[in-house]
Amino acid sequence: MAVKILSVDDELDLEILLTQYFRKQIRKGVYEFTFAHNGLEALQKMLETPDFDIILSDINMPEMDGLTLLAKVNELKNPALKCIMVSAYGDMDNIRSAMNKGAFDFATKPIDLDDLSRSIEKAIEQISFIRESQKEHSQLESIKSDLAIAGEIQRAILPNIFPPFPEFAPMVDIYATMTPAKDVGGDFYDLFQIDENLFGFVIADVSGKGVPASLFMAVSRTLLRATGIRGISSKECMSYVNRLLCKESLDSMFVTAFYGIYDCRTGKIDYTNAGHTPPYILHHTREIEAVEMETNFVMGIFDDFGFQSGQIILDKGDTLILYTDGVTEAFNAEGKQFAISGLESALKLSSDMGAKDLITEIVGHVNSFAGARPQSDDITLLVIKRID
Repeated sequence: MAVKILSVDDELDLEILLTQYFRKQIRKGVYEFTFAHNGLEALQKMLETPDFDIILSDINMPEMDGLTLLAKVNELKNPALKCIMVSAYGDMDNIRSAMNKGAFDFATKPIDLDDLSRSIEKAIEQISFIRESQKEHSQLESIKSDLAIAGEIQRAILPNIFPPFPEFAPMVDIYATMTPAKDVGGDFYDLFQIDENLFGFVIADVSGKGVPASLFMAVSRTLLRATGIRGISSKECMSYVNRLLCKESLDSMFVTAFYGIYDCRTGKIDYTNAGHTPPYILHHTREIEAVEMETNFVMGIFDDFGFQSGQIILDKGDTLILYTDGVTEAFNAEGKQFAISGLESALKLSSDMGAKDLITEIVGHVNSFAGARPQSDDITLLVIKRID
């Protein structure tokens, strides 16, 4: 596209001079000149053609001088519109004033057209750079908006109505939260009813960050739910999903996950842990117990891995606490981690609480520990407390 130049000067012979000197560029469509004879006429031209690239303006003109025109141009706040000011050789005060007010360059009369041509070329380089930056900024803003929407969708697919199973509410208290470190995350939890006595629960952490992790998270969550809802054992579910994930995994992505099946009649949990952080049991006696885990690998790497399952039983008043490493690996300003010791201390101070209050208390301890240090990883917690 042609570079559009608005020449503003009350000397009519300048129009002839410019069109003659730049005739080749005009003929080839490189430059496109428009002429005005004072600042007011220039403003009218700018209303008619709002996409000028360069304004070449004399300073001393009737009706509206060049400095006033420059001030009006500045009000447009268009960094890609460049002004080159022209004045008599001895009029350095006005030239200095124009430069201080944001003019890109200046020329003195009689105009050296070779020098003016170089100024125009420099202005075009600046304009191209600014417009490219503006384009990249717009693209980044668009990506940011898309990520924000993706984050909202991601959080919306996680269960967010509690209690999730009203018919089980007299027997078990359940709550979960996921706080992403960025717009989209790789952590997730899920809860789904299997039959009139059983429900499945999952907490997981996908490797990596950003969009790839969020997409792999969505796939993993869908596969675990669709498979677990069939009512097969936790070991069978994890083995089947692992084989599917190995086919879908790109760039060696994997997921750590804990999947359990809770029996509301007995408090018994059939679970399989795939390389995830071991959960804790906060007993009704206020004792804290880390659940012993079978030695299982993460999902998405070895499709023939033989997962081993385990069983735990929650007594009445016992609470199971599941979490991702965003909790224990939270950092403070000194670079220290919250660690397992921080979680255990928080649990010792949080006995006899309901599921929601317990999560609120743990997150409060993590945030207090981290202080002003930005969150570096997703923080996800799932708590199940047996009532009856």
